[in-house]
Amino acid sequence: MSNIVYLIPTVLDEMATHTILPYTIDAIKDSKVIFAENERTARRFLKSIDKTIVIDDYEWFTIHKTEEDQRNVFIQKIKENKNIAIISEAGCPGVADPGQLLIETAQQLNAIVKPLVGPSSILLALMASGMNGQQFQFIGYLPINQQERIHAVKELEIESRRKNCTQIFIETPYRNNQLIELLLKTCQSSTRICIAAELTSANEYIKTKTVTEWKKEKVDFHKRPVIFLLKAS
Repeated sequence: MSNIVYLIPTVLDEMATHTILPYTIDAIKDSKVIFAENERTARRFLKSIDKTIVIDDYEWFTIHKTEEDQRNVFIQKIKENKNIAIISEAGCPGVADPGQLLIETAQQLNAIVKPLVGPSSILLALMASGMNGQQFQFIGYLPINQQERIHAVKELEIESRRKNCTQIFIETPYRNNQLIELLLKTCQSSTRICIAAELTSANEYIKTKTVTEWKKEKVDFHKRPVIFLLKAS
């Protein structure tokens, strides 16, 4: 039987351990090796969901900014027939988070890749937005350059209208307010924008409004983790 590569979902908010299902703990205990985006926070996460997990029983490898470098080690651990857990910082490995290169390698080596159910800020925001969940795309970060960013937003809006699709994107938390200001200045008045902030936390906020409606609101999302969604009419 092939060894298993478990894709371990992690909390979006440190206090939201209830969003992690019990079978995740079983998968962690069934693993011998952990590839984590950040070892320190991954260790803290494991202790928060089950204090009986013996952290130092695992072989630990960090993949933040070094995922490509760790591929050979990952291959070696698969050849040793050891079950492996991949853990990113928040949400699901390989989805707007590190892990994809290792998962690709596991597929090439015919290992069993087992994704586990857990919180994904992208999907949670889409679910709650009221926007098109049949046709959507995740863009990631928009360009930093102001002119390039304006052009990107206009293109996303045009494509959303043409394809009837929802556009999903993110921003560095300290630039959230600037991005909101740009969206409200650039987009058509009827375009709907959803702001989904601090998902699964006690301060969770999810609202969808037209550009016209948002302009009447006083908003401040500085340094709050936010998912943005846009749907042109």
